[in-house]
Amino acid sequence: MRWHKISDAVVRRLPLYLRVLEEASRDEDKQLMSSQELGDRAGVAPALVRKDLAWFGEFGKQGVGYQVDYLKTELRRILNLDREIRVGLVGVGALGHALVRYHRIRSMRNSSFHINLIALFDNDPAKFGEHVVDLEIWPLELLAEKIKALKLEIIIVTVPAAHAQEVVDLAVAAGIKAILNFAPVKLTVPEGVHLANADLSLELQRLAYYLNE
Repeated sequence: MRWHKISDAVVRRLPLYLRVLEEASRDEDKQLMSSQELGDRAGVAPALVRKDLAWFGEFGKQGVGYQVDYLKTELRRILNLDREIRVGLVGVGALGHALVRYHRIRSMRNSSFHINLIALFDNDPAKFGEHVVDLEIWPLELLAEKIKALKLEIIIVTVPAAHAQEVVDLAVAAGIKAILNFAPVKLTVPEGVHLANADLSLELQRLAYYLNE
């Protein structure tokens, strides 16, 4: 079941709650958590925690709280994290290399982390056939073919701004519905395709404003 009317703001908070619960579950004695504690740890008001979770069902009891393991399992199901999600990355420059290493290390250390980066693409012929960790770099022209063959569901874009829209268009045409973009440019996608932007330069410039406080 999907909850199509849920706002993106709510969906963005669910992984925060899941992270708190996963950290709490490392303590075998931690079986219950109140909305107050969950909110405090996630940086969210407890009333908003209750409101967010209520969109998806009844997970806790008033005066008792939430069962940590049960709510963790339910959030993983809601977020589709109870199954493997296959990811491809386009643009194997410095940032691309760093993201590959991060994902591969996390996957090896955490068996429950099912977002698996399994395919790399670039348009530089000098990189074709090279490996980053254990992943081979394929030509960009194989993107559509590999999306279908490998059943990729998410594409990470780490190419220069001038080429980002072209890459996104290729991915969308091949059936991709979810894209994480690191290129510093505004991209357009059709309705039904979800685009998230991670602009490191903008965030650093925003933080620079506060340095004289």
